[in-house]
Amino acid sequence: MDTPMARPTVAPPFLRSRFLAATLCWSLAAVVWIGAALVPRGDAAAGVFNPETFTLDNGMQVVVVPNHRVPVVTHMVWYRVGAMDEPPGKSGVAHYLEHLMFKGTETPAPGEFSRLVSQSGGRENAFTSQDYTGYFQTVAKEHLATVMELEADRMTNLVLTAEVIEPERQVILEERRQRVDNRPAGLLGEHVSSALFLNHPYRIPVIGWEHEIRALTMDDIVGFYRRFYAPNNAILVVAGDVTAAEVRPLAERFYGPIPAAASPVRAEADEPPQHAARRVVLRDARVGQPAWGRHYLAPGHLSEDSHHAEALDVLAEVLGGGTTSRLYRSLVVDQALAVSAGAYYDPSSRGPARFGIYASPRPGVGMDALEDAVDAELKRILADGIVATELERVKARVRANAIYARDSLSTGARALGAALAVGRTVDDVESWPERMAAVTAEDVAAAAAAVLREERSVTALLLRPDDPTADRAGTP
Repeated sequence: MDTPMARPTVAPPFLRSRFLAATLCWSLAAVVWIGAALVPRGDAAAGVFNPETFTLDNGMQVVVVPNHRVPVVTHMVWYRVGAMDEPPGKSGVAHYLEHLMFKGTETPAPGEFSRLVSQSGGRENAFTSQDYTGYFQTVAKEHLATVMELEADRMTNLVLTAEVIEPERQVILEERRQRVDNRPAGLLGEHVSSALFLNHPYRIPVIGWEHEIRALTMDDIVGFYRRFYAPNNAILVVAGDVTAAEVRPLAERFYGPIPAAASPVRAEADEPPQHAARRVVLRDARVGQPAWGRHYLAPGHLSEDSHHAEALDVLAEVLGGGTTSRLYRSLVVDQALAVSAGAYYDPSSRGPARFGIYASPRPGVGMDALEDAVDAELKRILADGIVATELERVKARVRANAIYARDSLSTGARALGAALAVGRTVDDVESWPERMAAVTAEDVAAAAAAVLREERSVTALLLRPDDPTADRAGTP
């Protein structure tokens, strides 16, 4: 799979647990943040990606992002279903089905889909997250019809038998061992999510619990497929050297005949009020670099308090966005307490989001000293806010990153697909520049006060068994 994209300062894996266990081929949060960022709009008609959109008669939404730099296209199908939609006790079924979608239909045999894409000089992959599942191919423009026909075929004609399901179960179990069970950071990430989300399905790992993966049946998988894989629960995004006039007849030809299904009921859950700060500590002999982190429950784009989202993006950049950020300058450069430090925020989700802060200590530095230094920076920003130069520096960085992102063949497809799949609109993405430009220092102060609350946080420590430098973490 593709390696994750990240912000300038990369969080340790246990702080990015929503993206563990082969859930995403890249960090879509980073794509949305960069791709839909602060791009000047010369007039009302200008936008970020300027997509062309239409809807097929069966309810399938189609988005076309023209980019005529090279004769190449990226073809993506996003399903509005992810791990959070799994029935209780069936964790991992969404990710399991993603694997099985490559096993063939009555026409292409198992493995034939990938062989045909590779033979045409293209590449393809898939991803599962808590919120959505997606499949993509990047090919020369003349092969668009071929990949569209293949993808439409497996939307409705997937053939599943015990002969393909059982071997893939072992592949997934091995994937879990490699990415989670054999990685202390992966194990800690699962415990952090379970502690942060008291009620929401985000507390369950996308790849699933091992005992539930082993218990999944063919009926579980086929039922999930029939319930959620339908054109009216999917979004087609085509980006590259095409126009909507070229894509429409192909979409109508290949996807149009697929009948709509009954609209599935998607899982919804709210978090109850949280009143107690939590600490999660993992000691493991395999830990190479100890790490400290803190997660705060935060609003996302679809939350009632979503008005804080843009300000939290700015706050994450001021606190931890690269080597000029407050945490990096203070902990790494000035005090020499840490080898890395930063912050991140991901608002592009159907459910509650998280705001994270992290640091890894220098050899000989105690975790308590590191945590005290982080808390001092948080108290400073809560008391004094940010200054105008910091705000303008963040906006300038966003603007520069966005200009580069628009040159990418697939960034627009990823950003728009991710937004639409969680229930946002094209205009939400296209109007992002105005919302970012409107953020004030007062907005950032209000967002910090609303989110950086101890009772809504989980502090996580990754330690060696004999590490004596974390008194608050207790003894081994």
